[in-house]
Amino acid sequence: MGKYRRVKRVRISDRKLNLIVRSFLADITSMSCAKIVCLNRRTTDRYYNYFRLLLLEDQEQERIKFLSDEKTEVDESYFGPTRVRGKRGRGASKKIAVVGLLERSKRVFTKPIGRCTREELLPVILKHVKRGTDVFTDGWKSYDALAVYGFNHKKVLHSEDEFSTGDGNHINGIESFWSFAKRRLAKFNGIKKRYFSSNLKETEWRFNNRGKITKRLRQLIRDDQRGGDR
Repeated sequence: MGKYRRVKRVRISDRKLNLIVRSFLADITSMSCAKIVCLNRRTTDRYYNYFRLLLLEDQEQERIKFLSDEKTEVDESYFGPTRVRGKRGRGASKKIAVVGLLERSKRVFTKPIGRCTREELLPVILKHVKRGTDVFTDGWKSYDALAVYGFNHKKVLHSEDEFSTGDGNHINGIESFWSFAKRRLAKFNGIKKRYFSSNLKETEWRFNNRGKITKRLRQLIRDDQRGGDR
């Protein structure tokens, strides 16, 4: 992917570059972008890959630094075929399990896991959430040990039709992210497993930078171009 760094704007005007940036941020495919901007598909592919590399590196830095000390919602979800035979929910087959941690300030962190067991969920929470933090989950039994590890564990019992207790006890934020992520990834009509993590990371970046994605991407481009001039 490194070959896409510091893309040279040969024969591309500022107007066309702006259209490529706007198309990428709007999640318009490279093929459609090429038609809109009247460029060769290879050119828009090159810029799309360049933009994607920048934001994936940016999000990776955020993932490394993610350590929440504020109210944090934790939940898991499954990604994959919408129609598969076998178990559903937490026992779903042929799907990828993902644990998500969302600060109430709306920053989210996700990590694919093998199974939604205590042995796989707790290490992620212990690494990325400070002890003593208010942690909100549903009633899944794998979270029962959180209080033992020093977290202020608050449950939302979906099994009893409880979705919010009216005092801020809910996991609506992380569920909103799952909805956003699944809508976005569904537009690609299926993602190969080896590409899932990078697509999920890009989705994180888009969610965490919503309302400022244009400004943030342009800043990343400027910083990278300046680095190439040194």
